[in-house]
Formats: sequence, C-alpha cells, structure tokens
Amino acid sequence: MATKPGILTEWPWARLGNLKYLVLAPFACHSIYTFFMRKDESHQRDLFYILVLPFTLSRMVHYQLWISLSRYRTAKGNSRILDKSIEFDQVDRENNWDDQIILLGLLYYVGYLMIEQSHHMPMWRTDGIILTALIHIGPVEFLYYWLHRALHHHFLYSRYHSHHHSSIATEPITAVIHPFGELLAYYTLFSIPLFTTLFTGTASIASFGAYVTYVDFMNLMGHCNFELIPKWMFSIFPPLKYLMYTPSYHSLHHTQFRTNYSLFMPMYDYIYDTMDKSSDTLYEKSLERAAEVPDVVHLTHLTTLESIYHLRLGFASLASKPHTSKWYLCLMWPITLWSIMLTWISGHTFVVERNLFKNLKLQTWAIPKYRIQYFMQWQRESINNLIEEAFIEADQKGIKVLSLGLLNQEEQLNRNGEIFIKRYPHLKVKVVDGSSLAVAVVLNSIPKGTSQVVLRGRLSKVASNIALALCEGGIQVVMLDEEDKKRFKAKLTPEAATNLVCSKSYNVSKTWLVGDELSEDEQLNAPKGTLFIPFSQFPPRKARKDCFYFNTPAMIAPKHLENVDSCENWLPRRVMSAWRIAGILHALEGWNEHECGDMMLDTEKVWKASLEHGFCPLTKIFAA
Repeated sequence: MATKPGILTEWPWARLGNLKYLVLAPFACHSIYTFFMRKDESHQRDLFYILVLPFTLSRMVHYQLWISLSRYRTAKGNSRILDKSIEFDQVDRENNWDDQIILLGLLYYVGYLMIEQSHHMPMWRTDGIILTALIHIGPVEFLYYWLHRALHHHFLYSRYHSHHHSSIATEPITAVIHPFGELLAYYTLFSIPLFTTLFTGTASIASFGAYVTYVDFMNLMGHCNFELIPKWMFSIFPPLKYLMYTPSYHSLHHTQFRTNYSLFMPMYDYIYDTMDKSSDTLYEKSLERAAEVPDVVHLTHLTTLESIYHLRLGFASLASKPHTSKWYLCLMWPITLWSIMLTWISGHTFVVERNLFKNLKLQTWAIPKYRIQYFMQWQRESINNLIEEAFIEADQKGIKVLSLGLLNQEEQLNRNGEIFIKRYPHLKVKVVDGSSLAVAVVLNSIPKGTSQVVLRGRLSKVASNIALALCEGGIQVVMLDEEDKKRFKAKLTPEAATNLVCSKSYNVSKTWLVGDELSEDEQLNAPKGTLFIPFSQFPPRKARKDCFYFNTPAMIAPKHLENVDSCENWLPRRVMSAWRIAGILHALEGWNEHECGDMMLDTEKVWKASLEHGFCPLTKIFAA
C-alpha cells in the first residue's frame, strides 16, 4: 500500500479473494458459445475472441516461469545484482500480481464486444507489427518516461508509486505491483499502438499478442534481480544499449530512485541526462559474479506430490504459507505427473533457498525425490547416490556443514548418514543429522511437572535418546509394545530401567511422544485433552479434535536470520526444523565432529547454544 493511498488505489475485485477470476467467467463462456454455436453472415468463426482466454492463461504461465527462474538464480547467487533480502511482507504485498492479467483479459473481452474493428482480425499483418514497434519506440517510451518522472514527484509518489518502490530487492512480479489507478495509466499508454493499428486497419492477432508478450517479457526481465543479457549483444550492435535496458540498469532505479526512469529503452535517460553513472559498472560486475559458496547446506527433498508447488521455486503464495493441500492443485495433474516421471528417471540436487544468519551463508538443497520414493526398495540406491553426490559437491566447494533433513537421514537408508562418512573418511564437511537438538526440543516441550509419558510410533535414534534421557531423569516412560520395551531396556542402566514400563492401557498419561507409525486407532484411544508431541520428521495425521498437537521438533528463528520468504514444509512462518537449525549451530559453534550414525552430541549443550544464538522454543500447540 502507498504511504498516503490516493483515489483508485484498491483493485475493484480485491474483496473477492480467489473468486476474482469469476469476473472473466461470463465473457469466457460467451466466447466459447459464440465460437462453437454461432456464426456471422460470412459463416466464419472469429479467432480473436476465443483466444483471449488461452492467451490470458499463457500470460500466467509466462509470469510463473520467470518467478521460478529468478528465485532459482538468485538462490544460487551467480549474476545476482542485489543482495538485500526478501521477506514475507514483500511476498504478501506482491501476492496480487495476477490482478493486471485479469484486467487485461477483461479489457480485451469488453473491447471486442464494443469495437467493431476488432472483429475478424487476420492472424498476421507485417505493416501492423512494424507500426506497433514504431509507435512503442516513439510515443509510448517518451510518454512513459515523463509519466514515470511525474510519479516520482512527492505528491504522486506518496499516493501511488511508493507502493511499487516498497520492494528494493525486486522479483519479476514486482514489475506489475501498482495501485489500480497507476496501472490504468500504464495500460492507457500501452493501448496507443493497439488502437492505432486497430483504427488504421493494420491490426492482427499476432501484433496484439506479440506486443503484450514483449511488454511482459521486458517488464519481468527488468525486475528479476540477476543479470542475464550477455555482453556480446552490445558488442555486436553498440546502439542496442539505447534500445534495450538490462536487469541491473533498472535495479539501480529501485536503489537510487532518481535515475534510470526509462521504460525498456534507455535512450530518453541519455537524452535528458538521468542515466545513473554506475549503470555500466554494475552491469559488468553482476554479469561476472560467480555462484555463491555457502557455509552451511541443509539437504531436504520433496514430500507430497503437491509439494513441488509449495517449494520456494514454485508458487510464491503457497510457499509463503505452511503446506496444506489445495483442491485446485488437482487441476495441475499433467504438470505433477510430468514432474514425477522426471524425478523417477533422472534428476540432480538443486538449490531451493538461500539465507543469511549473521555472517553465515546458508543454502537449502533439495533431492528431486518424493517421500513415497524413499519407501521403495528399488529407489534407495538412486536416492543414496544423489545424497552422496551432494556430500562430494559440498566437500569440493569447501562447505563447512551439511545437515540432513527429512528422510535423507533415514536409518534404513544410510544409517543417519554414517555410510557416507565410512565411505569417505577424509571428508572435511561435517555431516549433521540433528538428532541431538531434536531430542532437546522434545524434552523441553514436555510440560513441567510431568512424571509419566507414553512413547509410541516407529522407534528411531531420536526416540531412543528421548527415552534414555527421560528414564535417567526419573520420568516414567510407558510403552505399549513389549518387544519395544525389551529393546530399549538393554540400553539402560538398571536404575534407569525401572522407569521403563509396558502397559496395555491408553489412559496412563495425557502426554504422548509420538513417531511416524502412530495409528488413528491409537489416537482415538488416548484420553481427552492428550498432548501429542511428535519426535519424528513428519507430523501425525490428526484424528482428534479434543486433543492438542505440537509441531514436529522446531524453533522460532531470530530476527537476524535474513531472506526468509517461504515456510519450511508444514511449519509456520519463520519457524525452522530442529534438524535444519542443528547444522547452523554446528557451524556457529565450530564443532569439529560429525553427528550421524549412533553419534550424539550433548543435548544440554546443543539446547543452550540454540538459545544463545537467538532461537526460541515453539510453545504453540494446535487443536486438530
């Protein structure tokens, strides 16, 4: 929102939420009906009217491709222009980027119905395309330049344009984040070539589509925050620098505010002496910038089939919220199926996210495998090969710590990463499975004064060490399976073993520590008001509304963790899993040992370190 919102700031359909797409529905239905059911006197169907809907959808795909590409490239760091972080407030502010796509679709539909000359346009007319290009180079670029300068006057800036400039580090969609009235002014300018060709009889479907695609492409490219225009283009044709800007050129406008006002063609900045003097220097510096080498890498993987859309590289609005299933993602099944097939046959670990913790550079890498694939025996070798490649790459790059997230540290897969340490004993990168902090988080989540807990679910390294700590601390651990009890008892001292009991009753305690294999029946048998505290990587499927469910082991990140604009799977905003935090602590403290296999760090030491570095316990619990 602008600092002093002016008239026509809010979009007309803002209150409709996701139902805003319905404003196009009557026109889309009418265009389909007209195309297939009605013909005019010449017995010809009009292509333009029917093509408005697929063209509108293709624009959304175009925008999404730029979002994904930009986020991937800026996370890697090569050719990145500006290092300033992007936070949740920017993601929320730019969440309505599709409003202008709906607006243009609406204008196309209404224009077709009201303007006779728009009927039966030919597919191609060369003279119309040339005329469109000339009018854009002349009147459109000239008028935009002066409109843009006017928008930087304090009166208009505070009421309109400041909303756009709230984003210093831009993303492609920043290009279209404007108040409704300001965007109407831009669309009025961009309509000049279209109306000119329409009323001179030179318009074509190609000229209309190509011009909008050109404006979208240049707009998105100019805000992508990584440099991608190669130097050879300007070497071959030097005047090109007056006819085409670069992402770094426009990035300076967002940091300096009073320079580089041009739309896409910098010639008017040269003419009126408003070109930033550092434009060429920043362009070359950005272009030559190498990929960033992080200090810590967290290795994760895809979870559900929909998780590809919840990744930071996917849909920004979904990534910025805890992972929940959305019905409309079912409509994306062709893309989902294609992604599944791609991960099935090949794949390579890819960078998902970058963060900064004080002076520590962090990255998240993802194994392109879904959770279900980790349980397939024939997929395990392929998954381990990908994890091994990530280890080797991290070691070669000089990365200090690699933490294993989700099922990448599964005991049955690679013994919590131990097989790689044995295979490569001279690895310099420290491997962390995060079990010590996960244990500490669970222990500190148990309500004070608790004397008895139920331990249920698949028993893992984390579960074993939780039970050990509780028994030694004088808290009784109740197990519902005799075989599980026997296995645990062998690891305990005789004194501690007295606190390990087996019971067939579910009503012994209202504090349950639960793992992956907790069944719905077991939840239903738990007493009313039970606290379910997961020790597993994945949360239990909630079956009770009269009980309370903690998040999986996690902590709230401190404010000095920067560039946080997405949620980690199902966790709330700015909350990180214990396994991810463990890698950060390992690097901050300079701990020199691995934490994998059966190896554990001192849980009390790890817990104190997390608090000292600003991480806070996540005490919030949720009813089902």
